[in-house]
Amino acid sequence: MRALVLGLMLATTACSLTSRLDLPPPPVAAAYPVALDGEAVPEWRAMFGDPRLQRLIALALNENRDLRIAALNAEGARAQIGIQRAQSLPNVNLDAGYTRQRQPSGVAGAGVGVTPGENTGITFGQVTAQAALTSFEIDLFGRLRAQNAAASERYLASREGQRAVRLAVIGAVADAYLAERLADEQLRLTRATLADWQDSLRLTQQRHAAGQSGGMDLAQAEGQVRQAEADLAQRQREHMQASHALVLAVGYPMLTDLPEPIDLMGQPIRTALAADTPSDLLIRRPDIMQAEHELRAANADVGAARAAFFPRLSLTGAFGFASLALQSLFQSANQSWSFSPALSVPIFRGGELKASLDLSRVRTSIAIATYEKAIQTAFREVADGLAARATFTAQLDAQKAAVAQAKRRLALTRLSHRAGVTSRLELLDAQRTLYAAQQALLSARHGELTSATALYRALGGGA
Repeated sequence: MRALVLGLMLATTACSLTSRLDLPPPPVAAAYPVALDGEAVPEWRAMFGDPRLQRLIALALNENRDLRIAALNAEGARAQIGIQRAQSLPNVNLDAGYTRQRQPSGVAGAGVGVTPGENTGITFGQVTAQAALTSFEIDLFGRLRAQNAAASERYLASREGQRAVRLAVIGAVADAYLAERLADEQLRLTRATLADWQDSLRLTQQRHAAGQSGGMDLAQAEGQVRQAEADLAQRQREHMQASHALVLAVGYPMLTDLPEPIDLMGQPIRTALAADTPSDLLIRRPDIMQAEHELRAANADVGAARAAFFPRLSLTGAFGFASLALQSLFQSANQSWSFSPALSVPIFRGGELKASLDLSRVRTSIAIATYEKAIQTAFREVADGLAARATFTAQLDAQKAAVAQAKRRLALTRLSHRAGVTSRLELLDAQRTLYAAQQALLSARHGELTSATALYRALGGGA
């Protein structure tokens, strides 16, 4: 018992060969190229106000397989901590046994005055019971503590990885939903445009039959309708594919009781998000926090590799009782014990220890580069999001004005065409211009919303 207490005292006063880790300075500018005022990053339900989108995100957070895998990885890392910590504690086993044996008299009586042949043999039984301490290592140089620290940091990294996957799932569902909304509205616009152009074709056919227009006008009207029919087939395909992508992002078949969707132009997604300084990303972005914990784990591995060069002291002991009869087993005269300290000093390992240390140092350098890369990537994503926010408002205003102008032009061109002032070709051009302007407006609005979602993720989200 005194030896065990002494061993525990040595373990608590042991030194550590893990050097202190100083994180490298962020390899980015101190401020973003574009600075905008706005609201703080909200929780995801406040960010995405569409009730249909909220239902889909909530469903994905329960059903998405990537998120399940990340959660299981975190649980596995936590279990690994328990395995690693157990190596720092003594293993105590309680053993009990009974042995029955027979020895020839010539063997059993050798040296005690028993002559071979006087008896045929000796039969006896033995009962044992003992508590054994098996190979408890005294962590003199912090090898086990370094391994414990590495396991703990990797668990924290897996937790941050789970947060990163959760944020990515939210963003992926939002992006897939917006893509599905865009495809749906482009499909509706194409159908309405096709119907309008079919009406125009029927009017042209009537005028051609009455001899009021030539074959060129009829051919142009028919070509325009056929192109719209081709666009309709393309939009139908894109809408089906966008719907499939949304189901995959959610990880569950589409529900039938979802709220009615909101059009892109009326989507209540917050676009006025603001960023403070790049240093805020170091504590908000889960992928940066994950890279930091991986770096700390790699640094702890270097400490464990250094400690492997030094001697290891281990203790093995047992205390128990042994008796020929069970009823007298626990008498004081039948006590037995053993105590076996062992010292292991590495002399020659063929370069294995040095190679392990070199490998740990290389992995630490890789972890540093990964950490710095995560910061640079985050800086770029936030800068891109702020740049998008600064320009999309002007683009949308200009595109809305272009749509309004195209509508006015088409109305005037129709009046002029009916009066015989303008040609059929000019009417076709006005129709195509309006159609293209409306499609561009939908694309611009979709781009504004997806850039807001990307900025939300880049700022760390509210996950």
